Amino acid sequence: MKILIAEDDASSRLVLGATLRKLGHAVTAVADGRSALAAWQQGEHVLLISDWMMPDMDGLELCRMVRAAPRLQYTYIILLTARSGKGSYLEGMGAGADDLITKPFDAEHLAARLHVAQRILALHETLRFQAMHDHLTGLWNRGMIMGTLQEELARAARDGSCIGVILADLDHFKRINDTYGHLSGDTVLQETARRMHHALRTYDRIGRYGGEEFLIIASGGERSDVHSVAERIRDRVAETPVQTAAGAIIVTVSLGLAITRMGGRDDAVTVIAAADAALYCAKKERNRVHVAEREGPGLPEPPWQ
Repeated sequence: MKILIAEDDASSRLVLGATLRKLGHAVTAVADGRSALAAWQQGEHVLLISDWMMPDMDGLELCRMVRAAPRLQYTYIILLTARSGKGSYLEGMGAGADDLITKPFDAEHLAARLHVAQRILALHETLRFQAMHDHLTGLWNRGMIMGTLQEELARAARDGSCIGVILADLDHFKRINDTYGHLSGDTVLQETARRMHHALRTYDRIGRYGGEEFLIIASGGERSDVHSVAERIRDRVAETPVQTAAGAIIVTVSLGLAITRMGGRDDAVTVIAAADAALYCAKKERNRVHVAEREGPGLPEPPWQ
C-alpha cells in the first residue's frame, strides 16, 4: 500500500517508516499535519498514519480535513497516540479515524492492523465500483455518466470549448429478447457494450443510460470528430454477429448526436434532448447516425419541447 505518515518526532518518524517499508509498503513521511494534508491531496495514498499530538494542525484536525474533502477513493486513517482510555478512542473515531494505536507500537501488532486495513479498503473499493458501474455491462451506470456529463459541461463553459453527446440505441432489441430469450438479450447487451467501448478514443466516456440505450461523451466537440466516433461505434457493433447460447444474432445500433455551443452554458437536459431527437430520426431507418442540426452558433431551439 501507499502509506502517508504524519509524525513530528523525527526518531519516531524514521522508525515507523522503516517498519512499514520492511513490511513491503511504499511510504511518504512528513513532519506536520499541514504537510500531510498537502501530500494527501495529491491522491496517491490509500492509508494515513498520523500522530495525535502535533503542532499547528494535530491528528484530529487532519482527520477532519481529510474526511471533509471530496474524494472517490476511501482513505483509511490510523491515529498514533501515547494517550490511553476509552475517551481517546471515542474522540479519535469521532474525528474520522478508523483505528487507534497506542505508542510505543509493536511491529507485529501494527502489521496485523494493516492487514485489517487492507481488507476494509478492498471492501470499500468493491462497493465503490458497484456504485459507479452497471452490473450487466460493466460500463458506468446512469448516475456516473450523468455526473460526468455535468462536469464536462461545466469545464467546457469555463475554457470556451464544446463537447459532443451521443445517444446510442440497439435496433429491434425487444424483438431479440422475444425471439432468443432474455439471457441471449443480456449477452447481446454485454457484447455490444464491449464493442462500443473499444470503438472510443481514450478520453471519451460511455455509460449505460437505461435499458438498451447508452450515453457517450465525446470531448473535443468538432462535428466531424464526434461524427467519426459515432460512425466507428456503428461499424464496430455491426461488424460481426453476436454469438449467444441461442445462436448468432445480427446486431445494429442507431445513434443521435448533439454538439454543445462553443463556450456556451448548455445544460444536460438540453443537450440530451437534442441528442434524443437526433436518435429518433436515426431510428426511422435503423443502423444510422443522425446529427442534431444547429441554428447559428448554438444548439437549435428544439421543436420537440
